Amino acid sequence: MVAAFEGWNDAGESATSAVRYVDTAIGSVPLAEIDGEDFLDLTVRRPLVRFGEDGRREFEWPATQFRYGAHDASREIVIAEGIEPHLQWRRYCDLFADVVGRIGIGRVVLLGAYVADVVYSRPVGVTGFASSDGLLDEIGVAPSVYEGPTGIVGVLAERLREDGVEVLSLWAGLPHYISATPNPRGALALVQKLKQATGIVIDTAPLEREAASFEEKISALVASDPDLSEYVRQLKRREFAQ
Repeated sequence: MVAAFEGWNDAGESATSAVRYVDTAIGSVPLAEIDGEDFLDLTVRRPLVRFGEDGRREFEWPATQFRYGAHDASREIVIAEGIEPHLQWRRYCDLFADVVGRIGIGRVVLLGAYVADVVYSRPVGVTGFASSDGLLDEIGVAPSVYEGPTGIVGVLAERLREDGVEVLSLWAGLPHYISATPNPRGALALVQKLKQATGIVIDTAPLEREAASFEEKISALVASDPDLSEYVRQLKRREFAQ
């Protein structure tokens, strides 16, 4: 299973963009969902209204969606995408873990993204946590040393680990001074590490082109802003000093 959540865990929408990219690549179909009614403040994350093909109004209620696809004849993948709950995290994790158990998932990869003092033009750094010894070293991911307020990704990772599920959590670090979303550079970094960790074969060329175009636009933005340019220069000097 590959999972991501909108909200606090999803800087630049990189985690949800990454999971949607994988979802499209494997051609998944609906499998199950966790209704958001008991877990979301619907004045914060409102339902959507649209007109259907027959011209009637239709409501789309927020939920955690589980979708099924296959990488090849021997590799089945479940995609999970949702919104970080506002309420009842423990009960939500129980329901999520129940889905994992019922399907018989062997490994869950949780994706996230955060903002930090990083140089926008450097390769996106990925940190993480793994319940299997040596996995982070194998894929070139630094272990996370973060302490402080946590999100549903961290809580859910611990809940699944307690159930004996193999867990890998991957986090992309994005520049806090670039607010443009979605950030395809973060999504690309997560998808690349996901490929290394799981062995799934996904064509990332379209995402690579999107990331390169995004970087060009950000470079032009930084160059046009003297204050922002100076801030980036200070970050580079600080990085060099370390």
